[in-house]
Amino acid sequence: MIRLEGVRARGHHGVFEHERRDGQDFVVDLVAQLPVGAGGDDEITATLHYGEAAEALVEVLTGEPVDLLETLAERLLDAVERLPGGSACPRLEVTVHKPGAPITVPFTDVSVTAVRERRVPAVVALGANLGDAAGTLAAAVGELGGQPGVDLVGLSPLVQSDPVGGVEQPVYLNAVALVETTLTAPELLAALHRIEARHGRTREVRWGARTLDLDLIQHGDPRAGTEVRCSPEGEGAVGDPPAGLHLPHPRATERAFVLSPWAAVDPAAVLDGRPVAQRAAELDQGGLRPGPPWPPLTTGGRA
Repeated sequence: MIRLEGVRARGHHGVFEHERRDGQDFVVDLVAQLPVGAGGDDEITATLHYGEAAEALVEVLTGEPVDLLETLAERLLDAVERLPGGSACPRLEVTVHKPGAPITVPFTDVSVTAVRERRVPAVVALGANLGDAAGTLAAAVGELGGQPGVDLVGLSPLVQSDPVGGVEQPVYLNAVALVETTLTAPELLAALHRIEARHGRTREVRWGARTLDLDLIQHGDPRAGTEVRCSPEGEGAVGDPPAGLHLPHPRATERAFVLSPWAAVDPAAVLDGRPVAQRAAELDQGGLRPGPPWPPLTTGGRA
């Protein structure tokens, strides 16, 4: 988070003639949530320049008068979003204070807060091979779509896949869910882990059998320049200890049970600069078969 507090300038906003004529001081606080990896290689161009943000806020405060603080707050948000790095912030919040407001009773301050959250697409791969796998996946989809800040917007058919990794275990059911979310990548990954835990997911054996596996494959859209790309310290799978966030998922390009259902639900998807459908067609599909129909779903999304 970047917090910029107490930016002060004189403006002529208000509904009364004397406010437009004489002006008064306005004070603005800005909170900008930064995307994962903001700052890049310690470069200012990879984050929001708070000095430029302060200047942009002052320019709005001293600019064209408006009647309402609500209108002023929206214009302040617009100004920050237009800055380099501003449109990439998942969440922006401005509070505009009017300490000299023409109120006829004693008061300390009056303010209006406006919040703008950017919804980004994300791709979640689902798998299960213990117990009622189809029922567990359907329940997980419902819980995912019911998360605050998450809308389910697409769901692939179920596919059946042979296990990978050399551990003897039952066949898997797999699928891919597309969501739109205001959650950051770490927040969404944490939500996936909580859903897994509710369904008894354990991690004693890597690539072993599991009641539920939820992998965050992609956060943001590479076609729109909003994709999060980051690597943890050292090796490790997403969701496996140590809990490192690695995006896009480092092994997704080699897994037909991820790419084929993903291409089925989003034929235009792109991963690591290549069309997902094209890469899926190149992979050996021998261990991949159509799965059963989805059980009834109850979700908080629009799929």
